[in-house]
Amino acid sequence: MVKSRQLARRITYILLAASLLLVYLPNIVSASQITARTVTIGSSAAGVSTTYLFNFTVPSATVIQSAGFAACTTASGVCTSVPGFSASSSTLTSQPINLGDAAGWLVDTAMPDELRLSKSGNIAAPTGNQTVGFSGVVNPSATNSTFFLRMSTYSDDSWVNLIDTGVVAASTAGQITVTATVAETLTFTMASATVALGALSTSSTGAATSSMTVATNAASGYSISYSGNTLTSGLDTIAALNSPVASSMNSKQFGINLMANTTPAIGSNVSGSGSGAPAANYNTADLFKFHSGDTIASSLVPTNSNTYTVSYIANIDGVTAPGAYSTTLTYVATTNF
Repeated sequence: MVKSRQLARRITYILLAASLLLVYLPNIVSASQITARTVTIGSSAAGVSTTYLFNFTVPSATVIQSAGFAACTTASGVCTSVPGFSASSSTLTSQPINLGDAAGWLVDTAMPDELRLSKSGNIAAPTGNQTVGFSGVVNPSATNSTFFLRMSTYSDDSWVNLIDTGVVAASTAGQITVTATVAETLTFTMASATVALGALSTSSTGAATSSMTVATNAASGYSISYSGNTLTSGLDTIAALNSPVASSMNSKQFGINLMANTTPAIGSNVSGSGSGAPAANYNTADLFKFHSGDTIASSLVPTNSNTYTVSYIANIDGVTAPGAYSTTLTYVATTNF
């Protein structure tokens, strides 16, 4: 009888202990892992306000009514705030994609260490890949600092009833400023030093060419002008063509243009990939002019190289004094201001 009572007491104690174990066993919730997690930060500079774009895939079809992205110094364990990180001024860059309903999601800034959004009454289940973007997020204050963004989804609109979780690492970075300067440039080359018109006669036109190439990065382009005298031998001269005139044998003429001519057959039109062009009075084939100081070509914008061919013609009449006629012409290219 005594042994039976002792056995009954032991069974009672075991049952009581089991009851206590059942009463005090904690309620453990097992959340599934969010996959395909990425975060794209608009600027990695420490302490700046920028954008955070999250892309992820939730494993559960449970309707989501709130989600959070907490910035922590570690990937797991107690979430310690990241110095300088702030969601206090965050806004949604746009409505989230595939998180549920397409509109009506709102940001909650009550937790400065966590980016939060919610929609009370969302009834649509998440589909495909989810995208959530925030603007006005302040990066951590330390340069070259790694931090972790813990993602969580909830079935209620108060960030309480957990569904799925995940974590993604991010980092601030030192910025490198790369500088360079481009000086204003003007390239101007002459391909000929001497132009020989040959022996002049009343029955033929003396003709020859020279060429020059020009380019600039100046904002307003360039201008080319020339200066000098007409053909001269001592006190004798060959008359300069002060306005565009056709070549005429048996008359005194000296002139130039920048065109491909047929009478006489001399010269070429402007070539090259630039935007330059011959100036008025020098841009008509078979018409020639000579007036010291004139602009003969220009571009009004920065331009790649153009090559100009200058055509020279000279005619004489029967009373032109004999002699060695020559002149020195100076071509000047300047940038426009």
